[in-house]
Amino acid sequence: MVTFKRLLLGRPLKSTELGEQKLNKKKALAILSSDALSSVAYGPEQILLVLITVGTAAFWYSLPIAAGVLILLLALILSYRQIIFAYPQGGGAYVVSKTNLGTYAGLVSGGSLLVDYILTVAVSVSAGTDAITSAFPALHEHTVAISIAFVVFITILNLRGVTESASILAYPVYLFVLALFIMIGVGLYNAVTGGVHGTVHVPLSTPMAGISLFLLLRAFASGSSALTGVEAISNAIPNFKAPAPNNASKTLIAMGILLAILFAGIVLLAYSYGIVPKAEETVVSQIAEMTFGRSFMYYFIQGTTALILILAANTGYSAFPLLAVNLAKDKFIPRMFTVRGDRLGYSNGIISLGILSILLIVAFKGQTEQLIPLYAVGVFIPFTLAQTGMMLKWLREKPEGWLPKLVINTIGAVICLVVTLMFFVTKFAQVWPVLVFLPCIVLLFHRIKKHYVAVGDQLRLTTCEPNVPIEGNVIVLPVSGITHVVEHSVDYAKSLKPDQIIAVYIPFERDEEAAFEKKWNQWRPDVRLVTLHSPYRSIIHPLSKFIDTVQRKANEAHYQVTVIIPQFIPKKGWHHLLHNQTSLMIRAYLLYRKDVIVTTVPYHLKK
Repeated sequence: MVTFKRLLLGRPLKSTELGEQKLNKKKALAILSSDALSSVAYGPEQILLVLITVGTAAFWYSLPIAAGVLILLLALILSYRQIIFAYPQGGGAYVVSKTNLGTYAGLVSGGSLLVDYILTVAVSVSAGTDAITSAFPALHEHTVAISIAFVVFITILNLRGVTESASILAYPVYLFVLALFIMIGVGLYNAVTGGVHGTVHVPLSTPMAGISLFLLLRAFASGSSALTGVEAISNAIPNFKAPAPNNASKTLIAMGILLAILFAGIVLLAYSYGIVPKAEETVVSQIAEMTFGRSFMYYFIQGTTALILILAANTGYSAFPLLAVNLAKDKFIPRMFTVRGDRLGYSNGIISLGILSILLIVAFKGQTEQLIPLYAVGVFIPFTLAQTGMMLKWLREKPEGWLPKLVINTIGAVICLVVTLMFFVTKFAQVWPVLVFLPCIVLLFHRIKKHYVAVGDQLRLTTCEPNVPIEGNVIVLPVSGITHVVEHSVDYAKSLKPDQIIAVYIPFERDEEAAFEKKWNQWRPDVRLVTLHSPYRSIIHPLSKFIDTVQRKANEAHYQVTVIIPQFIPKKGWHHLLHNQTSLMIRAYLLYRKDVIVTTVPYHLKK
């Protein structure tokens, strides 16, 4: 098993090697921007799908709507750049909201983002799998299995370490960016030189009946789904090489520039080429075909698009564990999320994300496209809270140059709030679950925190009840026969020099009882034996009642009751399947008994 683990994940890394696992800007841009960059494959199309409800003549509105999305992108980039320097420990919207708006706002942000990263993995992998099954229809019935295989692959890659996953995943991301740059460059050249074979949409500013502000806001909200993933870098600052805030800031700006160019380029080409959304073909596919025909470049673009849709899941693997660490440090989720694995990654967070994503894929049978609105609104709630939190920070602290920062965050907060409300108004049937699971998640966070606080209060020496002095010890030793295992346990019990040792034998038949008593008295007459006949063939029940009796008397004399459980350990692991695990059941039951100490005495078999 250890050999297989080493083969799968690589050799363990020393804690001193943590610095070597940090990301440089090029690798960080690839793995932390894949979600945001991949969204250009469907963001522009979402705008057109809303506008087509009133006719293709309304498509010229896609240009000012895209401009609005770019303004929001600029506000988010500038805001999250400020967050990076203000909160270099990472945590992004969770830390900003908790610090400036209070615990509840922080938990809403944190809960939204945790769920959103699970959706990121499920939606991205399912979308990439759809692209593959579209090219190879024979694989369509295996959609769920293929999606699960991709999740397992990306999970293992991340368990091997951040730098190793980044080294592998960087190539497809940069190939996708290169492919779209070439497509946009050639497409715009064709548009300018008149080499476009499609029908150009109606000119700008053409009056259009049926267009309303509500429709435009709805299209804007749909197009804003292209901005999911922008917050990932601010959550993952600890993954960057020193100076982490500076490198994270530069990576964020680079991501914003790339996202803006790709998004604007695709919207502009869709308008110039007269592209109309089709159920059977994406907008990017139509643009690529009209630009290059069904040539190598077309398939190159489609292939890299499918790859980045799958690899966009890696953004979740980069940000989810670090957000979980911040929540766990504040005692809102289990502390196991703060533990680093053999390869210095937060392996519990990585594994949990993989399992939850697989469950989501199985539950929706790999058809997770209906989750995209829920996925988008799950991002814009933290966006809104983070922007509002930064506004309050500048108003409260008023550092040098705070006014421009306040303006940036105010604009971002207003736009994000509008987008969030538009999702609830226009897509309520798809996003209403957020109104159910967010309160449940916040309640769960508080229950976990309450538990940790209670544990701390009880363990703290200054607040604990004074211990009752132990004046003696009574050992109860369940036995099933006269063997080397029992002999070893009796010798161990005697070595503790207790006040009394009581061996307990539980026969199912009366004749067994008398026969065993006779053998025991001949073998160890110095150790008291108690037999408890069990006509219903239960071991736990009579043993428990006997321990209750002993404990009651022991408490009166301030004696401690210790139960010693003999257990033999087979040489090979699979041999456990061949034996009754009675000792394990007794131990599991007694561990929840108050004031009873349980000790296992193992006896290792040699063959």
